[in-house]
Amino acid sequence: MSKPIKDMIVRDYQNRFNDLESALVVEVRGIEANENNDLRLNLQKKAIYITVVKNSLARKAFQGGPLESLEPSLKGPAAIVYGGESVVDVARELVDWAKKVKKLKLKGAVLDGEYFEGAEGVKRLSEFPTREEAQATVVTVVMSPARKLVGQATSPGSNLLAIVKEIQERLERGEEITKAS
Repeated sequence: MSKPIKDMIVRDYQNRFNDLESALVVEVRGIEANENNDLRLNLQKKAIYITVVKNSLARKAFQGGPLESLEPSLKGPAAIVYGGESVVDVARELVDWAKKVKKLKLKGAVLDGEYFEGAEGVKRLSEFPTREEAQATVVTVVMSPARKLVGQATSPGSNLLAIVKEIQERLERGEEITKAS
């Protein structure tokens, strides 16, 4: 391959991947055509894309960027998987697909500069909460004390209101109110 062609491919990789903070690397070698098509079509429905890359050019394109941590995974046949709601969702999908398609090899992932090596690393990543799940947990933790405080503040208030209402009704009926000892 000539140098101008290589430079063009590196620029294409940079344009395609430099905005990504996170991605995964898989090996799709040996997967039958119909399984490969099913995999790609089902992932594409979830806005997840697979791009087969030339490792040396991908390493060059990723230098100094967020995906540079993927370098150990860029050995042998490699494809970059990216997109979806979050890299955790992508990892979950790929772990599920790896169970169905035995020749799909999970090679690694990167999340905000942290590298997850091999299939075990990708499985660990798939167990992380998604951004939405983490936000929901934080909101629940933050709101729980406030909810309890509001409950405690309104509960005695409602009891006091019931007592005042009872006193008012007794006074309206002409009953005498005595102080409890």
